[in-house]
Amino acid sequence: MGSPISGITAKIFLQHLELFHIKSLLDSKHITFYARCVDDILIIYDASRTDLDAIAQYSNSIHRNLQLNPTLEANNRINFLDISIIRKVSQLEIDICHKPTTTDTTINYLFNHPSEHELVAYRYYIERMFSIPLNNDRLHSGWQTILHITKNNKFPTTLLHKLKHQIQHRIKHTTPPTSTENNTKWATFTFTFPHIRKITDLFNHTNVTIAFRCNNTIAKFTKPPNVHKIPPHNKWGIYQLTCISCDLSYVGQTSRSLKICYLEHIRYIRNNNPQSAYTQHILCNQHECSMMNNLMTLLKPLKNPNMLTPYEQFYLQALHQEGKLIPEQCEGDPNPLFQLAIHPTHTPHERAS
Repeated sequence: MGSPISGITAKIFLQHLELFHIKSLLDSKHITFYARCVDDILIIYDASRTDLDAIAQYSNSIHRNLQLNPTLEANNRINFLDISIIRKVSQLEIDICHKPTTTDTTINYLFNHPSEHELVAYRYYIERMFSIPLNNDRLHSGWQTILHITKNNKFPTTLLHKLKHQIQHRIKHTTPPTSTENNTKWATFTFTFPHIRKITDLFNHTNVTIAFRCNNTIAKFTKPPNVHKIPPHNKWGIYQLTCISCDLSYVGQTSRSLKICYLEHIRYIRNNNPQSAYTQHILCNQHECSMMNNLMTLLKPLKNPNMLTPYEQFYLQALHQEGKLIPEQCEGDPNPLFQLAIHPTHTPHERAS
């Protein structure tokens, strides 16, 4: 099932079975404890009243599409989710479970990812280590395992020690939540290179919280090529027209295809009609014109018409700063946010990607 309600339906169905079939085993003391998380079940039973085979046989007779695959404890230890439960003579002890298939692989520290993404796995490991009641030996062993994982993924240990102290301090000084209305707003930025933080840092003392997303994902790199790729001249967005005589450029926006926009500029030139700054530049300076492939470049394909003007202003400011904008076109008022994003070592395509 792929519908949004499939998970809810499965949960209701299992709770119905537990109410009418498992509750009776608990009431009769044949089993003394029952806990389930999705499809993982932990059962403690009274061996003087029943055995594992009887429980499995009864469970598998409840519904023809449900089968219980029991796993017994080994060496007084059994794993449930990400913890190991150890049976002692007078008590139960807890340890962190490491499955045999664990690869100890996280996002490498040297990869081009925001630190918030790189540290999320270690934040989980450390918080889990402090939230589970571990004795001192197991706590030390868990911390050494985390340090081993960081070493495999090129993380500096000083960074992990700092994160550990931050989490310890937060746990120790956690205060109960208040009823104060939360006015926090979220904004998402694409993390293409670390310089993006020059923009996001401007929101540090506001009620806007920044979340990053990445384009360099496995899904993107493994996606098969699109055999129906749209040619650039059939797309729309922000474009650049370059004068082949002086190598200066004009920036424009269009919600139609580039081909239609190019033909419109050519028609203005042929009719001696300076409707656009580019046409005015060609006619007044008697510069040459050429084919579309030699003149026109799609700087930023867009799907949202509301983004046309902001991106056009960005590229106008970038080309004007490089001295490549035709004098007939007004660059507009400089925007300090755009200035932070303009980096001299990146091409116009890289700046707004």
